[in-house]
Amino acid sequence: MYLLGLDIGTSSIKASVVDINTQKRIATAQYPEVEVEIKSLKPGWAEQSPTDWWANAVKAVLKLGEEGVNLKEITAVGIAYQMHGLVLVDQDQNVLRDSIIWCDSRAVELGEQAFAAIGPEQCLHSMLNSPGNFTASKLAWVKNNEPELYKKIDKVMLPGDFIAMKLTGKIGTSIAALSEGVFWDFRKDELSKELMEYYGLDENLIPEVKPLFSVHGVLKTDVAALLGLQEGIPVSYKSGDQPNNALSLNVLKPGEVAATAGTSGVIYGVSDELTYDPQSRVNTFAHVTYTGAKKHTGVLLCINGTGSMYRWAKHNFAPHLSYAALNDLAATAPIGSKGLKILPFGNGAERMLNNKYTGAQLLGIDLNLHTQADIFRAVQEGIAFAFRYGLDIMRENGMQPKVIRAGMANLFLSEVFAQTFVDVTGIPVELYENDGSVGAALGAGIGAGIFKSPEEAFTGQELIRYLVPKNSEAYEPIYAEWKNLLNKAL
Repeated sequence: MYLLGLDIGTSSIKASVVDINTQKRIATAQYPEVEVEIKSLKPGWAEQSPTDWWANAVKAVLKLGEEGVNLKEITAVGIAYQMHGLVLVDQDQNVLRDSIIWCDSRAVELGEQAFAAIGPEQCLHSMLNSPGNFTASKLAWVKNNEPELYKKIDKVMLPGDFIAMKLTGKIGTSIAALSEGVFWDFRKDELSKELMEYYGLDENLIPEVKPLFSVHGVLKTDVAALLGLQEGIPVSYKSGDQPNNALSLNVLKPGEVAATAGTSGVIYGVSDELTYDPQSRVNTFAHVTYTGAKKHTGVLLCINGTGSMYRWAKHNFAPHLSYAALNDLAATAPIGSKGLKILPFGNGAERMLNNKYTGAQLLGIDLNLHTQADIFRAVQEGIAFAFRYGLDIMRENGMQPKVIRAGMANLFLSEVFAQTFVDVTGIPVELYENDGSVGAALGAGIGAGIFKSPEEAFTGQELIRYLVPKNSEAYEPIYAEWKNLLNKAL
C-alpha cells in the first residue's frame, strides 16, 4: 500500500508515491518541467494562480499513473505548500483573485503600521512576530485596496488549504497555518483578537481549525475519477513547506535544525519555548508537532533570493548549460571567486534585513580577470554568506545548532555550495535523500494513523553524506568583506 505526497512549490508541483512498509519513494513526477513564472504586476509584487497550482497538481498525479504506478493502492494524501500565500474564495469555492504569495512585499508598510499601533511588545509576546508582510497583512491590503472583492470573500486560505479543498470539497485550516499567516495568539491559543480588530477582519473568514495530523476531508467522487485514485481516501496532513521539510528530515525535537536551499533558502530550528526575535528578522511559527500541551515551535530564517538568484544567473549568463554543468564550472574557480561578490537579495524585501530591499548586486567585476566560472562560484558563495548572516541572528536569539540536516536536493547538490555552507557557518551538515513531497506522503501516513507517531515514520531514513568544515579560516575574511558590502547597501 502507498501514500501520496503533493508539494505545491513556487517553481512547480511535485508528486511522490511512498511505500508504507519501506517508507521509500517508489515514484515521483513533477509538473511543469520548467519553473513557473511569478507574476509581478508592480515592483515588489508577486502573484500566482491557485487554479494553475491545481491544474499542475492534477497533471503531476496523472504522470505517476502514466509511469505505471497503481494509484488505486494509495491510501492517504498529504500536502506540503509554499508558506504565507493568500488564497480567497467565494461561497461557491471559486477563486476570487490570484494568490499574493510569500515573497510579495506590498503589505510591508501595513504590517509595520500594525506593529506600531498594536505595540511591539504585544505583537511579539502574543504572536511571536511582527505582522510584517505575512498573510494577515496581505488580507488587510485586499480589504483596503480591493473592497468590492473583499465583500465577496467567504473563506481565506493558505495554499495547502486550497489544494485540500479541491480534493475534498472541505475548507479547513490548522494552528500551524494560522501561525504562519500571523493570525494566531500563542499565549491564548486562539485567533489574535488584537490583530483581527486592528485590521477590521471578520473572524468568519477563517476556516474551521483542525489538528495538522488529522483527516481534513476525503476525496470527492469526481476528483478520484479524474486522478485515478480511490474515492473516499483521506487528506490527512497539510503543512507549510519549511515545517514539512523539517518533518521529512526527522527534525522533530527541540534543538534539532533543518535547512533547505530551493527557490528560497531556510534554516529552521525546533524549540520548546515561545521565543521571538525583537526585530522580527527571524520568525517563530507552530511546528508540525505543536499542541496545547507541547508548544513546539519552529524558528525560521528565510532568505528570498537563493535558488531564485541561481536561476536568474543561469538564465542570463549560461542558459544553454544545465545546473549540474554550472556546479562543475563553479568548482573550477578558487575560493573567494577572485574577489567577485554577490548580494543575492533581488526577490522582494528580506525579513532578516528588517524588510529592506537592496536588490541583487554583482560587485567587484574585473573585466580582465573574471570568467563565467567566477560568476557562478560567487553566486553560490554569496548565497552561503546570506545563510551565515541569518544564522548569526538565530544565534543571537539562543539557537545554537551542533549539526544541520538537509535534503540532497537543489543547491545542496552542488559540491561548492554545500562545502561553502559548512565552511562559512562552521556547522557540520548531514545530507539525506528526501524532499517535500516524500515528507508530505509520510505526514499523510501519520495523520491517517498508519504510523503511530512521527518518529515511527522515519525509521528507514538513511544518511547519504556528512560534511564537516574544511576551509573556515580562509572564508572568514572573505565573509567579513561581503558583510561590509551588505551593510553599505543597507
